[in-house]
Amino acid sequence: MSSIEIFLAVADHRSVTKAARAVGRVPSNVTTRIQQLEDYLGVLLFSRDGKKMTLTKEGETFRGYADRLVALALEARQAVRPLRPSSMLRVGTMESTAASRLPAALSQFNQMWPDVSLQLTLGASRDLTRDVLHNVLDCALIARPPEAMLDADAGFEADLKQLDAEAVFVEDLLLILPSGHPSIQTAADLRVGSMAALEPGCTYRRIAEGWARKSIVLPTTELGSYHAILASVAAGNAAGVMPKSVLDLMHWPATSATYQLAVVDTILISRKNGRPSGVSAFHEVLSATKGRGPPPAPN
Repeated sequence: MSSIEIFLAVADHRSVTKAARAVGRVPSNVTTRIQQLEDYLGVLLFSRDGKKMTLTKEGETFRGYADRLVALALEARQAVRPLRPSSMLRVGTMESTAASRLPAALSQFNQMWPDVSLQLTLGASRDLTRDVLHNVLDCALIARPPEAMLDADAGFEADLKQLDAEAVFVEDLLLILPSGHPSIQTAADLRVGSMAALEPGCTYRRIAEGWARKSIVLPTTELGSYHAILASVAAGNAAGVMPKSVLDLMHWPATSATYQLAVVDTILISRKNGRPSGVSAFHEVLSATKGRGPPPAPN
């Protein structure tokens, strides 16, 4: 594991502890590698605020080069030691991930392995997990539920324990408030009739509902798309649940108030036995592109 890859893990997770877990290292090793990289470059790459690690201006600049270096390393490995993925790869993904994170990865995967037919299936995290277990899908990108949520859902926890899971990137899960809505600290501060979210199997929805239950009883309006969720927010009827990466793609006033509900890991899950070679190739591409999607839509 190179210092560049460790740097990108910390930048993605904004935490040494979470990055260490993602790359399979102890936190002290990750801290040392970051300090060595900063000493070599002669600049601070991160601003430390307790356990939170935020990229400095120099860190943001370096990240662009780091992403390119990792992508180039992937191409070099493929040139000298080509993987031979099977002719078909069945990939499941959340709708939000498909829209905001996969365009660059899918394009690069197609360029590197044009003979592989990649079939994409959209679904909720819980449903995708079951499809991987039942060999309907080869792998899937899902939102990792918080430990407290898994403790309350023994079935989902048991399913995940049967699978390999690799952290890919991190999402800021937001609550989008209607125009003019005052800022909030808890769900009791909401001045809307409901919370707009996707289907019940959506991890993001379940996180938001768990957060709301700590303060008030707030019904959930189930909608079929993130565009429909934003329309409901715009009408003033609801607060919407979605990751920031999706919001950044939409025509939505940057001044509208939001509230961060959680920081959620996106993981790639696959079966522990009989894993197709295409899954390894797909994971390498995801790691190299870091889930980059199209640029944000203008306001």
